[in-house]
Amino acid sequence: MPPPPPDWVVQLSIGGEGQPIAVHVGGCRSAGRRARPISRDQAMRAVTEGGEPCALCRPDTELGLL
Repeated sequence: MPPPPPDWVVQLSIGGEGQPIAVHVGGCRSAGRRARPISRDQAMRAVTEGGEPCALCRPDTELGLL
């Protein structure tokens, strides 16, 4: 049985450095394979500092930022 998904993930760009490009609620299928788990605080910081929240899973709403 697979482990449960993390609560929050950041999607990274293609390339060696893998820059953050979007924040997702854990388990969002649009995060893809380049997603890495992050804490709630990291997710809040990423969204408030200009990170793109996913339009499908709406992490900004789940974090209480809207």
